[in-house]
Amino acid sequence: MDGTRRSDIKPGVRVAMVLKKDQRTGTLTEGVVKDILTKAATHPHGIKVRLQSGEIGRVKTIL
Repeated sequence: MDGTRRSDIKPGVRVAMVLKKDQRTGTLTEGVVKDILTKAATHPHGIKVRLQSGEIGRVKTIL
């Protein structure tokens, strides 16, 4: 599942996301969602989330 729909993502779900610093390379970071930061129902580049580790990025896939 891709990470463009907010309804698919809940706190506690494991995701692969791209951090702001990795947007050029597309390097994925895996982790567990702590907070959902995007208020819109969808976003073409992925829903922005905060992981339990504190990292912030846009979800590319839901694991």
